[in-house]
Amino acid sequence: MHHSRLAGFIIDCKDTPPDEGARFWSAALGLLSKGDDGHGYAELDASKRDLRIEVQNVMHESRVHLDIETDNQAAEVARLEKLGATRVANGARWVVMQAPTGQRFCVINARVALAGLPGVTAWP
Repeated sequence: MHHSRLAGFIIDCKDTPPDEGARFWSAALGLLSKGDDGHGYAELDASKRDLRIEVQNVMHESRVHLDIETDNQAAEVARLEKLGATRVANGARWVVMQAPTGQRFCVINARVALAGLPGVTAWP
């Protein structure tokens, strides 16, 4: 059995540094910016909503994607593939997938133990 849940939203910015993008999204969403982490991300504080919202620098066109976090990445990717998603790319901590409806999303390794947390689903 493995667990998964919506981890949060990633705001991909092609031509804007993460800290500059975070200034806009911080004001737009009413969330404090934690600033640029030096690795191409700037996190907004959405902890009261039990979400991660990050602004990241990317090479592709700007868009928003969601992350699904899991305690068993291989099992979650396989489950989503059975539902019709396709694998697009592998990263160090994530797998980029595409839903049958065309949206891209990432399956990431959980940062905390998921069992028993709100919004977590257990899968056989």
